[in-house]
Amino acid sequence: MNRSSALLFLTIVLMVAAVFSSCSTTRKTIREPLKEQGTEYLFNSLKDNELNYNYFSAHFDATFNQNKKSTPISGQIRIQHDSLIWISVSPMMGIEMVRFLVTNDSIKYINRIDNTYFIGPFSYFNHLINSTLDFDMLQSFLTGNDFSRYENTSFKGSIDNAEYKLVTTNRRKLKKYIRNNEEVNIPIQHIWLNPETFKITRILVREISPSNRTAEAKYSHENISGQLIPTDIIFDVETDQEKTSINIEYSKVVLSDILQFPFKIPEKYTRINKF
Repeated sequence: MNRSSALLFLTIVLMVAAVFSSCSTTRKTIREPLKEQGTEYLFNSLKDNELNYNYFSAHFDATFNQNKKSTPISGQIRIQHDSLIWISVSPMMGIEMVRFLVTNDSIKYINRIDNTYFIGPFSYFNHLINSTLDFDMLQSFLTGNDFSRYENTSFKGSIDNAEYKLVTTNRRKLKKYIRNNEEVNIPIQHIWLNPETFKITRILVREISPSNRTAEAKYSHENISGQLIPTDIIFDVETDQEKTSINIEYSKVVLSDILQFPFKIPEKYTRINKF
């Protein structure tokens, strides 16, 4: 080995050593609070750093992928915390095509292209995306927060690839939110947290069923109005038979005190049973 080759080899070795040293330091840094304060520390930090809002609004560009077909859409989304989700889809030159209004119990839809409307239970949303969600879970997926209507006592904390990780099984819905004697629980849930911001970077919900259904969301955040807000979301629902994904990019995000949620069905529109 000549001198120049030896110097090159030494440089590469030092660079690799520096990388592994850095990773080791990171793991040690994030391991100590977990070791000293436990899982409760992680979960409390998650809750302390969640997006805090009464009203949320944003423009969005999204791509819906299913059965090897991609459909780009754009529009606006508005959320009143724990109450309403309003979505207007305008894919062509800002001309609205459809409008949704989602509540804890229902989903309403206006199609301005064919002059029809739909009113049905929230469960219809699950039929569309082949998943099992409720309003709380949908709201949380869209804003990067944890589910707020489920118990928090059964998590276990660990470190996974230089991030904190929380895992729970059979996470049950709080009794005060259960309606019509429904049996609601999350069989398996994984949450990954940024070790510096404690924001959710990834969340995975897995069902124990013949189809092995999973729902997963991944987040990238930006500082807007003093809060870290998810501006890029990749949402995947997968079974043994198919995979559906929605990639969402938020822009013009505003956290305001009050918003309007206009939803008036024109008299001449025809009600349909599905869309």
